[in-house]
Amino acid sequence: MAGRVGIVGIGIMGTAMMRNLLRHSFEVVGYDIADGAMARLAESGGIAATSPRDVAEKAEILITSLPNVDAFEQVMAGQGGIASGNGTGQIVIECSTLPIEAKARGHAQLAAQGKILLDCPVSGTGAQAANKDLVVFASGDEAAFERCREVLAGMSRAQKYVGAFGNGSRMKFIANHLVTIHNLASAEAFVLGEMAGLDPALVFDVIVDSAGSSRMFQIRGPMMVRGQYDEPMATMTTHLKDLDIIGKFAADLHCPTPLFTAAAQFYHAGVAQGRGGQDTGAVCAVLEKLAGIERKR
Repeated sequence: MAGRVGIVGIGIMGTAMMRNLLRHSFEVVGYDIADGAMARLAESGGIAATSPRDVAEKAEILITSLPNVDAFEQVMAGQGGIASGNGTGQIVIECSTLPIEAKARGHAQLAAQGKILLDCPVSGTGAQAANKDLVVFASGDEAAFERCREVLAGMSRAQKYVGAFGNGSRMKFIANHLVTIHNLASAEAFVLGEMAGLDPALVFDVIVDSAGSSRMFQIRGPMMVRGQYDEPMATMTTHLKDLDIIGKFAADLHCPTPLFTAAAQFYHAGVAQGRGGQDTGAVCAVLEKLAGIERKR
């Protein structure tokens, strides 16, 4: 039976989660430091809270979707953070892509106050999130995960329990490692087609049904055809944060990642070219510039 769910962090992903939960008859109480995010919450029918602590005191199950470690640490244990809230037994479904060490600190801080943190990053773009086409990589206390199944089903297509706390993030790093490579490979294929005199729309129409297609080609191919990246499903700047996390994760394991390492430079180039606020599909424009291609936008 649907009940009340808290959300802290109402950005691209948090907004999609919030709206899907509301569609599934959950009552949503939320908080974000940005006025625009709080306006989206109100417009969608959610209940405004005054702080993460306030959210934790109004909902037994919370979702957090945060941009970086600083925001995570403030939300978990800063002034007005979740850890300072009254009551025990609350479950926090943590969906951000962050270093495991940071999440482990948050886990310990909440546990000391009788609260449970689940490591549950999600796989999917903002557009996929809006369509409830996310996969949750859930890890941590299994009994708490089972208590959250209905909530997770209200915002995602599939929920995968992957074991001990931190395994969710490990799976997310692997998934985003592939996203990084497949997205760039899609862009490279379009540029190769353009250099060969093929229309990008025709390239998409043919290749999307071929053995060479991928989920990234399917999702980001249309924007590469249009050459328009200003309505991001995930921004270049955000992806640089993920690249740093994944790169360190692999380095700590002494794992060779030649394709990932080669791909990363083109996302950095995109940000250097002023495309940080654009979708990561803009790596296609980075490659077009390298190839000397100028398309009418």
